[in-house]
Amino acid sequence: MGSCTISDSFFQLPRTVDGWPWARQINPYYAEVKADSANWFRSFNAFGPKAQAAFDLCDFSLLASLAYPKLNKEQLRTGCDMMMLFFVFDEYTDDKSASVVEHYAGIVMDALHHPEIPRPVNECLLGEVARQFWALAVKSSSPMSQKRFIQTFARYTAAVVEQAADRDRKHVRSIEEYMYLRRFTIGAEPSYIPLILSMDLPDEVIDHPAIVSLSAFVTDMIIFDNDICSYNKEQAAGDDLHNILTIVMKEKNVSLEGALAWVAQHHKDAAQAFLENWKSLPHWSPEIDSQVEEYIHGIGHWVRANDCWNFESGRYFGRDGLEIQKHRTVRLAAKKLF
Repeated sequence: MGSCTISDSFFQLPRTVDGWPWARQINPYYAEVKADSANWFRSFNAFGPKAQAAFDLCDFSLLASLAYPKLNKEQLRTGCDMMMLFFVFDEYTDDKSASVVEHYAGIVMDALHHPEIPRPVNECLLGEVARQFWALAVKSSSPMSQKRFIQTFARYTAAVVEQAADRDRKHVRSIEEYMYLRRFTIGAEPSYIPLILSMDLPDEVIDHPAIVSLSAFVTDMIIFDNDICSYNKEQAAGDDLHNILTIVMKEKNVSLEGALAWVAQHHKDAAQAFLENWKSLPHWSPEIDSQVEEYIHGIGHWVRANDCWNFESGRYFGRDGLEIQKHRTVRLAAKKLF
């Protein structure tokens, strides 16, 4: 798994995805769809110039294009716009009280349920972002995938409200409590839906315990990789209570080095469990089995896509990401004084 050491003001990121069987891929429509999605999102003027520049540096269309390398142009647009919705919701709620976040979540879900109805004048722009995103998305989505997106996005927004309640009272969860909530706040469930936009899998297939467990293993790996990479930025801002490293350090009474080692081992365990359980999937019909195989490959690839984006975008490491991806050494940032 590689070293997980910390020395003075530096720490070493574990090499969690070395040997993961999916290689980096990117959708051939990336540049074209990124331009369309970015132009659409800028039309809302969601941020001031400085915040918009920081938002652009994250390149959320890159994440979608890495995660969905085989989608057609229209469906990749759904993936890119979905990432915009995710992260504008995140930005608008990450310092708000639980009551405000709950209000925003209600606006977004109402817009998703009624994309044909114009949003009220002077409403928070999240409603119109969600409405326009979904009004376009449904044009290239199967009824099954539409239903499941609404269900999973509702669980995501409800979890973000719960996270805000934790933040309000400065509550630090146990590892078990944290992982339960984080599996929703990470947004993985709705992020798997673009993989099935063209499919019509019955509920009993997509909800089968074997497939649910495979998705859970992938989600945990994504959580671990995300929290490892976001930790430095979050601890500097004093916003690291919702991060597995902080949780492990507190509960296990270990150093950052110890927490990194714990996360690396649990990432390895999840990866092994995924690969082993994949071998014992049940069979339905040739057509369903083919779609299930495509879906499982898609979520397996998500682990690689997420790891690549962590370093290729400017979200966590600015312009140093590709170098840090190689040498894994990160300088512990000083905490910001407010």
